[in-house]
Amino acid sequence: MRIAYVVPYVPNLIRTRSYNLITQLASLGHEVEVYTLGSNRQDFNDAQALKAKCSDVRYYIQPVWRSFLNSAVAVPSRQPLQSVYSWHAGMARDIAERVSRKEFDIVHVEHLRGSRYGVFIKSKFPTMPVVWDSVDCISYLFEQAAGQSRNFFGSVVTRFELLRTKKAEGDLICGFDHALVTSPTDKNALLELVPDGREPSPTSVLPNGVDLDYFHPNPDIQRDTASIVFSGKMSYHANISMVKYLVSEIMPRVWKVCPETHLFIVGKDPSSDIKALEKNPFITVTGTVEDIRPYLWRATVSIVPLLYGAGIQNKILEAMATGTPVITTSRTLSALQAQSGKHLLVANNADEFAQSIRHLIDDQNLKQAIGESGLAYVKSKHDWGSIAFQLTNIYQRSLE
Repeated sequence: MRIAYVVPYVPNLIRTRSYNLITQLASLGHEVEVYTLGSNRQDFNDAQALKAKCSDVRYYIQPVWRSFLNSAVAVPSRQPLQSVYSWHAGMARDIAERVSRKEFDIVHVEHLRGSRYGVFIKSKFPTMPVVWDSVDCISYLFEQAAGQSRNFFGSVVTRFELLRTKKAEGDLICGFDHALVTSPTDKNALLELVPDGREPSPTSVLPNGVDLDYFHPNPDIQRDTASIVFSGKMSYHANISMVKYLVSEIMPRVWKVCPETHLFIVGKDPSSDIKALEKNPFITVTGTVEDIRPYLWRATVSIVPLLYGAGIQNKILEAMATGTPVITTSRTLSALQAQSGKHLLVANNADEFAQSIRHLIDDQNLKQAIGESGLAYVKSKHDWGSIAFQLTNIYQRSLE
């Protein structure tokens, strides 16, 4: 199959969904040409590295000011800012020209930010199969963030975007040959947005996976007796809210009983208020790290105190793949087939989180059992190779 894969940000090991689907599709023998945007040297380097994994990467420079200008122009309209943020007219024209020459069998567009490219192609070539991977239901995420976020973006900007995004996603879910989401919850949330009198596109749950060759246990590194790791991009509003909840409500309960417990906050672009947490000698804020695995290999537990979110939390899958026990909320289980008490531990308030952390610190057998069961779970349910094979079947149905 000849696939035009449109991603509004450069796929890499952090933007794991597009990166792994692209590389796995290529390994299955498909010709995958990636169209993507970037704004800095790292984006360019990531695009060059991806070229070695697929047929070609068409990289377009999109300065941040241009994305902000796109958004500013859209403010008076009813379009969600997310849908125009990554618009690049030159890239859209180039894709359309290739489609007009019948150089692709199918077009795959990712995220709400990439959806406009899919709409553009369908408007010019109605018979061209286009698959839209929404990844998450963004309006479902915004709806939660508007009420529960602990930072400015979550509480104000998401309220501004919410109604626009609901309408846009309701239209988009009806406009393509197939739609994808990462979880059943997100699928249901999108389908609830379908306008009266319209039919939704066929919609499939295609879960996220984990790179099991990269994320794996390391028996040569001994786990700490009492350390906690939280990982993720630390400029993202949902992660900021989780860390603030973790530090203000969960950790004081842990330190009361286990005062030597150390918290590692690992991820790029920490905000100033997150950096300030290092005033506590038992908190380390790393910022960008070249390799997150040593932090996971050493940790007693990985914690994901999800207050709000959508889709699958990749940090959970990555921790499980390294054999690290995970504690998270029941909210995340809607996107997983993991069993509470077997593959991971579930806690829904600060007391339950603190109690579960103390159990894993005190009980070596429990820590080992949860770690081993979590590893077995991701191997059986979240291998990128089998997920990419599911995607090829979806492509085939769209072509037919």
